[in-house]
Formats: sequence, C-alpha cells, structure tokens
Amino acid sequence: MRVLRASALTLAVGYISLGLAALALFAAPLWFAWRVTIQDGRREILGADATRLAEVFRREGAAGLVSFMNARVGMQIAGERLLLLADAQLQPMAGNLRAWPSSVPPTPGTYTIKADLGRGLTDVALVHSVLNGGYHLLVGRDTARLEPLERRFWYALASAVAILSVLGTAGGILVRRLLMARIHGIRATVSTIIQSDLSQRLHTDRSADELNTLSQTINGMLDQTEQLVHGIRNVSNAIAHDLRTPLAELRSRLEELALTRPSPQQTFAEIDAAVADVDRVISIFNALLRLAEIDSGLRRSGFVPIDMADIAAAAVEFYQPAAELKNIQLSFESGGPASIRGDPVLLAQALGNLIDNALKYTPDNGAITVAVRGEVERGVEVLVADSGAGIPDADKPKVVERFYRGDASRGTPGVGLGLSLVEAVARLHGSSLVLEDNRPGLRARILLAQDTLQITRAARGDDPADERGALRHEPVYP
Repeated sequence: MRVLRASALTLAVGYISLGLAALALFAAPLWFAWRVTIQDGRREILGADATRLAEVFRREGAAGLVSFMNARVGMQIAGERLLLLADAQLQPMAGNLRAWPSSVPPTPGTYTIKADLGRGLTDVALVHSVLNGGYHLLVGRDTARLEPLERRFWYALASAVAILSVLGTAGGILVRRLLMARIHGIRATVSTIIQSDLSQRLHTDRSADELNTLSQTINGMLDQTEQLVHGIRNVSNAIAHDLRTPLAELRSRLEELALTRPSPQQTFAEIDAAVADVDRVISIFNALLRLAEIDSGLRRSGFVPIDMADIAAAAVEFYQPAAELKNIQLSFESGGPASIRGDPVLLAQALGNLIDNALKYTPDNGAITVAVRGEVERGVEVLVADSGAGIPDADKPKVVERFYRGDASRGTPGVGLGLSLVEAVARLHGSSLVLEDNRPGLRARILLAQDTLQITRAARGDDPADERGALRHEPVYP
C-alpha cells in the first residue's frame, strides 16, 4: 500500500494518463479524417464510374452499355466493383448482381447496404443513377477492402498504448527509486539534526533541480537556526553571568545586615546599595524586553514623520552637562531639516546610547561630534564620532552582540546591551549600524533609508495622504 501511495508512482500514473489522453486526442481526429477521406474518395470514384457508364449509354444506347458492362465484369477481379443495369421494372439487364437490392429505392442517390458477395454479408457503397428511358444504373464497391488497413491502425494505436504504459510504469519506478534515494539522504541528515547535531547539512550539488533547491533553502534555514540557537545560548550564559553578580552582592548585604545588626545609618546605606543592585537587574530585563519588542517589529506602529536633526540637537543638549564635567567638547552639525518616518523614542534612545558610549570612552579634553546629514544617498545619515580609544577591528562585529564587552570596557559600568539596542533600532528603520575608525577614536554611522516609509506602509497599511501630517517627536533619553 505504501507503494500505491508513493508520490513518484502517483506522478508516473498521472503522466501515463496524460499521455494516453493526448494519444486519444491525437488518434480521434486522425481516425475521423481517415473515415471522411475514405468515404469522400469512394463516393468520387463511384460517381466517376457512373458518369463514364452514363456517357456510354448516351453514345451507344442500352445495348451498347450492356455489352460494355459485360466486358468490364469479365475483365475485373471478382468483387472489385459491383455493376448492375436494370430496366424500368428493376429487372437486371447486365452486371454482376443477380437482382436489384431490395434495400435500394428506385430514387437516385448514394446508399450503403448489406450485400452477399459470395463470402457472406458485407457492407457495400452504391451510387444509383437513373438514365434516359427509365433505365437504372448501380455502381458499387465493397467497403470491407479497407478493413485490413483499419485493423493495422488500431493495432498500431494499441501498441502505442502498451509501449507508453510499460515505459511510463518503468519510468515511474525508476523515478521513485531515485527520488526515494534522495529522500532517504535528507531524512537521515534531518534525523541527525533532530538529535541536536545542528552542524549537519543536507547534501547539495551544482544542479538546479527542485530537491537541490529545497536542500539549499533548508541549509540556509539551518544556518539561521544554528546561529539563533547559539545566540540564545550565549545570551542565556551572559544573562546568568550578569545577574549573578548583583544578586550575589544583594544576598551578601542582606545576610550581613541580618547577622551584624548594624546601626541605622549603616543599615540605610546598605539598603541603598541593595536598591542599586535591584535597579541594575531591572535595567537588564528592561533592555532585553525593549530589544525583544524591537525585534518583533511591533514598534513600527509608532512610526511618524519626524525631523532627525531636531532629535539629535535635543540629544546633544541633554548630554552637554555630562560632557562639560569631563571637559569634552560635544558639538552638533546639521545641514538643515532631515525628515524621515520612524519611531522618535527609539531613535532618541539609540542616539543617546551612542553619545553615552562616546562619553565613557573619550578621555578628558577630548571631542565628540554628532552630525545629521539629509539626502545622503537618498537617506538621512546620523554620525557620532569621538576621539577616544576606538574599537579593534576584530571586535567591531562582536560589540553589537548582546552582553558582549571587550577588554577596554571591563572596568566601565554597563551590561553590554547599548550597541545591541542601537543596531536593533537601526535595523527596525531599514538601516544598520556601521562602526569605523575615526583615527583616533570611533565613528558610529547610521544611514536611515528613505524607503522606511514603504516598510511602514507594508506593516501598517497607511494611506499616503497621512504623509501630509506635521513633523512631531517626543524624544526620551536614559
């Protein structure tokens, strides 16, 4: 029963049925054309014979036609042609028919009758003509003479059906074996992957068949799945590591308070430190929840027309006091309005993270530049450049990973989610975070594409008329 349900065999049966239907559609008009051609040709031949005999009757009369017909009957092969000349009372006068056929009426025309030609009843085509003086002329041919040719046609058609069925069945079995061999290979590899070996991949080659294309697609999916699984594993390890420290410190403080029973002043100091540890844990979870919300794409519902230059100017103003405490020159450059469509809160948070990172790693008396340039390659470029230590080239692809902290950031506060948030916000807005050397320092660049509006339309089904709304934003900074 499994063989009967096999897709390859079903496909082969379908192809055989389609081939038989095509053969029938080809044979039916051919057979019809054959019959019509033969009938028309026979009718023309009989009509020509009747015309010649009528011409003999016109020239030589009835006696001459009788003599001519008897001579022709004597020379022809028996049964080759049927001839009969009868008088007005349908009594035979000449020919090879002993009597007037009862099924042929006295009116002229073309008829097909059953007649006994000495080998049993057979179909005979007749042309009946009425001559001057009331004489009746019959000219006919045996239609069974072409039956061997018709039988050969049907034999050939049956042979074609048999060959098509045999070859189709053999081809179906062969295709099924080849297909099942490929499927067994795929199933074996997938079974290994199910056993948690995510490094396995389906075999592919340079062919462009459907299974190879499917295998390449599945391999791409497996690559993404393996990357996500490793990412989840790394994030889980990082979360456990980053939560263990504040929770351990919190437990230690509470345990020490319970054992030592210090003075109220020292107790409140320890409580403040415990609250700081709890806030650190809460900030980690808030950052993770924010990243999850961004990755889901739900924040696209908050996209509105905004001016990125206004958001950047507000961010620079917000961080200006912190820069002055370190004697860092924080400057803002803009080429004018930079209108895009996006989430103002997320863009403000992302820009705030970039400026905050620059302040952390820029030494005293350094410089930070925030620039917004509109219509750069049909987009809006947001740039934050500092004169700090920068990031090594080997670490640049890693710093956007969640909880990753390079050697230079070990002694600074943070959990390694700042650049991850920036990269996620950039991706939400159809862009990406690019980290480059500023020589010295780091230059972080985001190119917000103008086709963000198309992304928003696809996600929300917005009416283009909404673009006429006023620019508005409500930046919020950490």
